[in-house]
Amino acid sequence: MKLWTHYHTPATIDEALALLTHYAGNGRVIAGGTDLLVDARANGVAVSEALIDITQISEMGGITQDDHHIVIGAGVSHSQIVKSPLLQTNAICLVESCGVVGGPQVRNVATLGGNVAHALPAADGTVSLVALDAEAEVVKDGDRQWLPIGALFLGPGKSALNPTHDILLRFRFAPIGIREATAFSRIMRPQGVALPIMGCAVWVRLDDARLHVEAARICIAPVSPTPARATEVETALIGQIANQITIDTVAALAQSVLHPRTSKYRATAEYRVEMISVLLRRTLSAAFDRAHAQN
Repeated sequence: MKLWTHYHTPATIDEALALLTHYAGNGRVIAGGTDLLVDARANGVAVSEALIDITQISEMGGITQDDHHIVIGAGVSHSQIVKSPLLQTNAICLVESCGVVGGPQVRNVATLGGNVAHALPAADGTVSLVALDAEAEVVKDGDRQWLPIGALFLGPGKSALNPTHDILLRFRFAPIGIREATAFSRIMRPQGVALPIMGCAVWVRLDDARLHVEAARICIAPVSPTPARATEVETALIGQIANQITIDTVAALAQSVLHPRTSKYRATAEYRVEMISVLLRRTLSAAFDRAHAQN
């Protein structure tokens, strides 16, 4: 079956937008294609009349730092993220999450933008971006703008961006500061691909004495239809001593306030509730240790 008729590799964002306009809803953005093409073949349907490959657009590649943010192009691959010294220092949770996506061949071509654009609440890179309080730069309905990462999701597999005329460009988030740290962990079920049962990313900041939690962001997914922060758990952490007793307390709270559903592809709701505690203990322990050691 022929999945597309025309394939374009524009060099600029303007060229990509012009091509999408030209095809008037019959063109579609593609990057690594590790989700899009697999889904198309599995469903036996054509992707689109034309594919607009954005991986040659320099503005959508690269990992850089400006005065206030780490900036990652949507066309950056998972392998590039894993190998980045800048991210290993400033966003280790994202390195850890992108490092468990698929296998080496998939990570070499799959992009962070594709991970987000597919709009699955279990997407590993997405979970870490939520914990990092990231923003996404998009061209949506012809308007170039920065949006909170959560604004890109409408439901499982439902993106706020229309791939026939919108483009996801870049991500940005603040680098970690003194007494701050992040961590990510997941539990997965190999099923041809490494399917996540549950993932957890955390960001914490300790007080000046490095004894108490001053601020926290936590994303555990999939729990709700879209990736979201566990705000009740975050609130419970604030002001508490950064030790095992606090971890045990908030892990128990998370089990009582988060309600994942049963999934025939992942696990039962009961099992996933137990894994919430396991993952939160792992990630908070790692983040506390890293924050204590952070200079």
